Amino acid sequence: MRIVRSAVVLVLALTGCAPVVSERPTSIVMLIADGAGPAHWTLALNANPDLAVQRMSSVGLVDTRGADHTVSGSAPTATAYATGVRSRMGYVGVDADGRPVRTVLEEAMRRGKSTGLITTTAIVDATPASFAAHNTSRAASGDIARQMGTAGVTVLMGGGRFAFGPSVQPDGRDLLADLRGEYTYVESVEALRRVDADTVSALLGLFAEGDMGIVEERGDALAVMTSKALDILGRDPDGFFLMIENEESDTQAHRNASEDVLTQEMLDFDAAVDQVLEFQARNPGTLVVVTSDHETGGVALLYDGDREIVMHYPSTAHTGVLVPLFASGPGAERFSGILRNDRVGQILKELVRD
Repeated sequence: MRIVRSAVVLVLALTGCAPVVSERPTSIVMLIADGAGPAHWTLALNANPDLAVQRMSSVGLVDTRGADHTVSGSAPTATAYATGVRSRMGYVGVDADGRPVRTVLEEAMRRGKSTGLITTTAIVDATPASFAAHNTSRAASGDIARQMGTAGVTVLMGGGRFAFGPSVQPDGRDLLADLRGEYTYVESVEALRRVDADTVSALLGLFAEGDMGIVEERGDALAVMTSKALDILGRDPDGFFLMIENEESDTQAHRNASEDVLTQEMLDFDAAVDQVLEFQARNPGTLVVVTSDHETGGVALLYDGDREIVMHYPSTAHTGVLVPLFASGPGAERFSGILRNDRVGQILKELVRD
């Protein structure tokens, strides 16, 4: 099929016609800034006028509503992105009736691609869980850890060590001990730096019992995780699917953290986007999609007497505003305009399928 598409593009090029068939990506990297709405990105742009997302060719907005709600959460929207189906609050990897739905990550695995999930919070949290587990409760940490750990995902990195221990596992099993026989395992970012990507077939990194904290606490962990994942997954000639999440843009908005804290979270996330775009420049068959699952805090950017921004939080909860979406690479044009969250997932799955 790929040969036929290439031939079509070649013929059209030789005849001077514009191609009408968009090439499919070999690899897809999806980056999710949890809880980040337009104001979050405005803070980042004011701090850095050269954001990586500005280099992306397609821009859109996402309608984050779910099957039974208008103000969504991480679980149903991540599930929509992962499965192409809208779901209910608290559900991960299942439809509104609680039935498991194959995810884009699982589709990629079925086609022989490598896969990865990265987050700054617990790896079993709602967003990563939605791509590699199926449960009607995002709080079922033990079961989600078992599903994710045994699914065959090539790279798993984040916090959440607690979920793999016998006290959380439903059968009292020491899941982490079992996985250490299947994965190259690291517990610190320094140990991760020393990992030789060329010698690793599967990597599990659990860097905290729970979440990994704000930038000030976790340092350059997101950059190191992103770099190492790309090094490992990029070796697969069949390509890969990778999801990268920064959770703290959501958590800190829930806590009504300072403008500086929220800005630093967005800049750290955008630095990960920059790394992925650099990888894409060397591997042009890579599609990069950047978005959020919902907005948190209703972040309002008002002004003082000198017309300078003063940030206000009208809420500590999620809101229902549209969230930004950026895309570049093969298929990026399909992500412009206003899209439902489940439509984003449907497109991702369509692009993974050959």
